[in-house]
Amino acid sequence: MTAQLRISIGGPIDGAPIDGASNGAMLAAERREGRGTPLVLAHGFGGSRRDWDALVAALPDTARPLVTYDLRGFGGSVGDGQPYSHADDLLALLDALEIAQADLCGMSLGGATALSFALDHPERVRRLVLVSPLMVGWSWTAEWVDRWKAIGRAARGGDMAQARELWWHHPLFDALRERPAAPAMRAAIDAYHGDQWVQDTQRPALPDSERLGDLSMPTLLLTGERDTPDFRMIAQAIAAMGQNVTRIDHPHAGHMLNLEIPEVIAPEIARFLG
Repeated sequence: MTAQLRISIGGPIDGAPIDGASNGAMLAAERREGRGTPLVLAHGFGGSRRDWDALVAALPDTARPLVTYDLRGFGGSVGDGQPYSHADDLLALLDALEIAQADLCGMSLGGATALSFALDHPERVRRLVLVSPLMVGWSWTAEWVDRWKAIGRAARGGDMAQARELWWHHPLFDALRERPAAPAMRAAIDAYHGDQWVQDTQRPALPDSERLGDLSMPTLLLTGERDTPDFRMIAQAIAAMGQNVTRIDHPHAGHMLNLEIPEVIAPEIARFLG
């Protein structure tokens, strides 16, 4: 059975108070009941929990408890304009759902969220799966910064259609544009409100690269050989500095592995989680 939830960060869930919450933002989530350690999935920038549908359908273990949720400001989740941390929101989500320990899987921005959470709260993570992960505090190359600034200028100037067009043609999606999932991704970009291109109130944080040596739990790192140079460097840093990292690098795949090759990475994730 799968239940849809609306979890107030700083308020009640189903009438019960959440200890330690602060801001009054709301996370939209879905929870599938089952046996064993729950698998919690965090999506990438501009996406939603729906980005995991194809991968979840391809997972062989349908009895595992499963949680998918929309990160603050994406999908059905909303913020309140106050400074926040995606990792802190994940902590509030697990506390609200009374999940003492989880297997985490994060893609891109969700990967940064899962990685930062695992470094902050290693006792709450049994196993970690990172799919084309971003990293908190990463120092981006000039090429990445220039493209990101161009998108931001268009969005802040009121030309959200141009911002979406620039995002759709970003090299991140080169491989995906060749796949059957391309129309669905384009529709998701067209539906994205673009608020984070105009202003994002995430709290500044120290680079997680400085504490990768503390990454101790078993970690599966899934990457694509056609991903952008920044994400390739992030993956190399995690693989080199993490204590127990298994990397699978997929030829011909790009950044969006959960949409490009869900039928390939789902069994890899299942085997790793056991």
